Amino acid sequence: MATDAGDPIPRFPDGFVWGVSTSAHQIEGAADEREASVWDVFTARPGRVKDGSTAAVACDHYHRYREDVALLAGLGVDAYRFSVSWPRVNSPGGLDFYDRLVDELCAAGVRPVPTLFHWDLPATLDWRQRDTAARFADHVSVVAERLGDRVPKWITLNEPAEHTLLGHAIGAHAPGERLLFDALPVAHHQLLAHGLAVRALRAAGARDIGIANSHGPTWPASAAPADTEAAGFYDLLLNRLFAEPVILGEYPDGMGELMPGDVPADLSVIAEPLDWYGVNYYAPTRVGAPQGTATEFGGLTIPAELPFSVREIEGRPTTDFGWPVVPEGLTELLCGFRERYGEKLPPIVITENGCSYEGVDDQDRIAYLDAHIRALHTALESGVDVRGYFVWSLLDNFEWAEGYARRFGLVHVDYETQKRTPKASYHWFRDVLRAQG
Repeated sequence: MATDAGDPIPRFPDGFVWGVSTSAHQIEGAADEREASVWDVFTARPGRVKDGSTAAVACDHYHRYREDVALLAGLGVDAYRFSVSWPRVNSPGGLDFYDRLVDELCAAGVRPVPTLFHWDLPATLDWRQRDTAARFADHVSVVAERLGDRVPKWITLNEPAEHTLLGHAIGAHAPGERLLFDALPVAHHQLLAHGLAVRALRAAGARDIGIANSHGPTWPASAAPADTEAAGFYDLLLNRLFAEPVILGEYPDGMGELMPGDVPADLSVIAEPLDWYGVNYYAPTRVGAPQGTATEFGGLTIPAELPFSVREIEGRPTTDFGWPVVPEGLTELLCGFRERYGEKLPPIVITENGCSYEGVDDQDRIAYLDAHIRALHTALESGVDVRGYFVWSLLDNFEWAEGYARRFGLVHVDYETQKRTPKASYHWFRDVLRAQG
C-alpha cells in the first residue's frame, strides 16, 4: 500500500475526539487477580486458540499501566477507550485497579472512556439466561458509582454481534457454543443488557453514553437473485439485527418473533436514547448463496448449513489477517446508515478501526489508517455527523482465538520481556494529531 505522506490529513471539526482502544482481557494479564471468565475457560481447552496461548500475562498492563498511560500522553490522544473486566470487578479490590488507571489518565490529560463489557463474561454466567442482563446492570451501577466522578464518556457493550455469532453460533470464540440460530436469545439478552446499562448509567448521572457495534457494507457476490437474497440476510444478521433495536426500537423483518420474553417491553428498554452510536469498522463482506460446504474467511470457518457463504473480495490488498483493505467501505457504510435511519441516527463515533501487520516500520498500517481517516472525512463532508475516531489498538495484544499471531498495535510488545517499542505508525499518528491541533 502506498501512502500519501506529503498530503496532509483534512481538518476535522473542533471538538472531534481522537483516541485509541484496547480491551481488558487482551492486555491486562494477572489472571490470578480476578475471577475466571468464559475466555479463561475457553483458552484452557486444547485446540481452541491457534497458537495454544492464553491471556494469563498478555501485555501485563495490570502492572505496567503507568508506562502505557505515558505512551498515550506521548501520542497526544484526547481519549483512551479501555474495558472494565467484569470478572475483575467481582474480585475483592478489583475496582481499585480501575481507580488507579482512571486517576493516571486524568493526571496525563487523557479522557477515560470505559467499555463495560468486552466479551470477558464471568464464567459463572450465561448470556442465554435473561438474568444475566440484570446482573450486568448491577455491575454497571457498581462501576459507575466508583468511577463516575472522573469518567465523562461511557460505552455499554462491545460488538454483541461478534460475541453472539462467533462465541455462541459457530463456536470460534468463547464460550465455544455451536448453537447456530438457537443463539438468537444471546443477542436479545445482550441488547437488553445494553438498555438496562444505559438506565443504570443515567441514574448515576452519566451524560455521554454510547454502544460499540461492529458494522460493514455487505456486497452481493453477483446480481443473481440467490446471491442478493443471501447478502440481504447476512446484512440483516450482522448489521440491522444489532442496530435497529437500539436506533429504531424495533427488530427488522420479523426477527422479534424469534426472540424470548416480552419483546415489545424489552425493546422499550433496548432503545433508551443514546448520546452517540459507536461503529467498529474493518472491511466490507462479499456474500453469496450457500455453496454446500464450509467456507473459510478471515481465519473463521463458516458452517455449510448457514443460508449464505462468504466470498473473497478480489483485487484488494489484504492485511496479515487476510482482511481486505477497503477504506471507501467506511464512507459507504456511514452514508448508508444516514440514508437508512435519517434523523433517528445519533451522532457517530468510530470506536474501532485498525489492521494487523508485522514489523515496527509498519508503513502498511500508516497507509491503512491514512486512507480510512480520509474516508471518514469524506463521510463527514457528505453530511454524516461524526464526532470521534479511535484506532485499534494502542498495543499488540492477545488477539482472541488467534493468540499472539496478529499484531494490531501502534506499539510493538515483546511478549517475553514486555518491552514496548512505538512503531512508525505511532509516530505518524502523533504527528496527525498535532496537525489537527
